[in-house]
Amino acid sequence: MTSKSALEVLYPFLHGKEQDPAAVDAGLLHSIEEKARESRETSVRFFAEQAPVLLDAAKALAGVYRRGGRMFTMGNGGSSCDASHIAVEFLHPITAGRPALAAINLTADVAMTSAVGNDVGFEHIYVRQLIAHARSGDALVGLSTSGNSANLIAAFAKAKEMGLTTIGLSGGDGGKMASAHVCDHCLVVPTTSVHRIQECHVAAYHILWDLVHTLLADDRGSAMNKDVAA
Repeated sequence: MTSKSALEVLYPFLHGKEQDPAAVDAGLLHSIEEKARESRETSVRFFAEQAPVLLDAAKALAGVYRRGGRMFTMGNGGSSCDASHIAVEFLHPITAGRPALAAINLTADVAMTSAVGNDVGFEHIYVRQLIAHARSGDALVGLSTSGNSANLIAAFAKAKEMGLTTIGLSGGDGGKMASAHVCDHCLVVPTTSVHRIQECHVAAYHILWDLVHTLLADDRGSAMNKDVAA
């Protein structure tokens, strides 16, 4: 197959006779509707199946903060942006009255990750940072749309060895993130579409953030009631 014919297969609307603009728009609008429908259906299925796992993860993470621990986040590519997003949500809560919670984004230090990747191997970029910064009682949250990112699996394994709570967000069948049992809590989006997986991940960690704050606020309320009763 020539280069030209391959392009024709992938993008038939770019080749041949002039296209009717109205017909092209109609096709694109239908594509939008289908993608939006798929997104909604994937989200509904994900939260129907994974709500108990999400709640357990929130309880575990609230417990980490309750005991003075910290959260570390990690991911590759687009998931590294999600790791950054999670950390800033916890560090800089946008809802009035919610305190900042310690969160460290392991993807942020380019010098560190490139040095370890170059000198030792990309698989170790998060492990090395955990060894230096983490301690028993902390938490590690990692995102991978496939669940097979070697550097995340290695970091989760090390984190469990060190006594951290481990929370993974994955897709498809969960990959090694689920099958290797390196995550105490693994949220798996039931699709192989990277875009749909990432959309569900964003919603999931926003809900995780909200649940953690709700649980911690309930603790503070209970403590205040005890003080009043005393």
